[in-house]
Amino acid sequence: MTMTTTKTWYWRDFPITYQSYGETGPALVCVHGFGASSGHWRQNLPVLGEVCRGYAIDLIGFGGSAKPEPLTEIDYTFATWSQQIADFCREVVGGPAFLVGNSIGCVAIMQTAIDNPDLVLGIATINCSLRLLHERKRSEIPWYRSFGAGIAQKLLKNPALGHFFYQQIAKPKVVRNILLQAYRRREAVTDELIEIIMKPAQDEGAEAVFLAFTGYSQGPLPEDLYPALPCRAIILWGSEDPWEPIDLGRKFAQFETVDQFIVLEGLGHCPQDEAPEIVNPILRDWIIRSGVENRY
Repeated sequence: MTMTTTKTWYWRDFPITYQSYGETGPALVCVHGFGASSGHWRQNLPVLGEVCRGYAIDLIGFGGSAKPEPLTEIDYTFATWSQQIADFCREVVGGPAFLVGNSIGCVAIMQTAIDNPDLVLGIATINCSLRLLHERKRSEIPWYRSFGAGIAQKLLKNPALGHFFYQQIAKPKVVRNILLQAYRRREAVTDELIEIIMKPAQDEGAEAVFLAFTGYSQGPLPEDLYPALPCRAIILWGSEDPWEPIDLGRKFAQFETVDQFIVLEGLGHCPQDEAPEIVNPILRDWIIRSGVENRY
C-alpha cells in the first residue's frame, strides 16, 4: 500500500512542504484555507490517491512552508499563490492537474486556473471564501459592520496591537473554540487537528503572515473568478457554515462554468475534514468522471 509522504520542494529558494499519495492516474492538487495546511487533507489523500496522483501543498506562509517577511520578501496575495501552485504543477506534478480548494484555497486555485489555463483540468471548491471584508464588499453590508471591520484592520497594522492580538488567539484553547464554531461535528475537532493548526503558528514569521493577510482587502472575489474559469467546476458547501453562509454561495451555481452545486447537509466550514466519508466519494467520482472526459 502506498503511504502518504511529506516532501520539500524549493520555490524561489523558499522551502515548500507538500504531501503526496498515489502513483497512477490524473494528478490532483489540494489547497488548504487560511491558517491551515496540507495536513487538513490527511483524511482525503489516502482515499483520493487510489484513483489519482494526489498532492496537498502548503501555501507559502502556512504549514511547514517558509514564511518570508511580508512586502519586503514576498506579497501574500492570490497572485502569489497562483504562481506557486502553477509552478508546483509544472515542476513537481509534471503537468496539468485537477485542483481542489477549501475556503481561501478556492480563490487561490481559481486564480491559478485563470492565469494558467493549460495547467488545470478541473476545479472543485469546498466552502469557498466569500471574502466579505473585501473593499468592494463593504458597500454591500451595513455601514456599522463595514466601519468596524475597517477599524479592526487598521488597528492590527499597529505592531504592538497586532502582536497582542496574535498572542491571544494563537493558543490551543482559543484555536479549539474557533474550530468548534467552524465545525458542526464536535468530535472532528481532535487533538491532532489542534496540533496541525498550532505547530506552524509558532514558526518564526507566522505572526507577520497572519497580520498581513488579515489586512488584505484587495484582489479577486469569487464572483469574478467562477465565470472566468477556463475549465469546468463543481461546488461543495456545508449547509451550516457560520463563516461563509450557503445562501450567499448559492448564486455561484448560476455561472455556466459550474456543473454542480452540492449541498453538504449539517456540515460546517471544512467538510473535507469534518466528514471525509461524505466528501471523498464525491471528489473521487468527480475525478474519475472528469478524468474519462479529459481522456486521462
